[in-house]
Amino acid sequence: HRHGDGALRAGLSAVSWIDALGWFGSALLIYSLLQARILRLRVLNTVACLILIVFNAMIGVWPMVAMNVVLAAINLYFIVKLLRERSDDKAYAVLPVREDDAYLHHFLAAHRSDIDAFFPGFTRGVVDGRLTYLVQHADETAGVIVVRDEGDGTAQVELDYVTPRWRDFTPGEFVFRQSGLFRDRGFHEVLSPPGMVSPYYERVGFTRDGDRYRLTLS
Repeated sequence: HRHGDGALRAGLSAVSWIDALGWFGSALLIYSLLQARILRLRVLNTVACLILIVFNAMIGVWPMVAMNVVLAAINLYFIVKLLRERSDDKAYAVLPVREDDAYLHHFLAAHRSDIDAFFPGFTRGVVDGRLTYLVQHADETAGVIVVRDEGDGTAQVELDYVTPRWRDFTPGEFVFRQSGLFRDRGFHEVLSPPGMVSPYYERVGFTRDGDRYRLTLS
């Protein structure tokens, strides 16, 4: 009798573990769809699919196994494609626009709350005399750059905003290191926006200087 009770408890424990795996995979799948960053969405979705492959194989639901295998393969294809674009200097374009451009102001207004969160020092509008650029990925605007000419070859970046969708792809690396944007205008030094929240500049070659970062262009 005790042997039978032990086997029953082991069986129930196994069932509970399998159920927990299935619930976790389903929850992760749902959570992945809530991500604004496309690369993070794909990675989390792939992990969820792999968990659900194991879960459905353990309970013998083979159509769901097949579906999740296909979904994981699709995700992996797009992950590889997105990672290749990360280092492709043709993936982005930097387009100069006037500081009173209607689309620029529409974009800034549409992302105002996010801009305020990351750039608390940025003014509510673009001040006259600034250099303003749209960072484009094909026909989609990935971000906006606003620059003030400090003189003596120094560019003070006032806004370097990237939308959540593109933050995993470091378009800033293209803007500051590959585009030639600042060299072409005669700048030899670039300063990041002071007080920016969660700066990424050390990853693209800047050095810390107080509450901002400095890049010397060769």
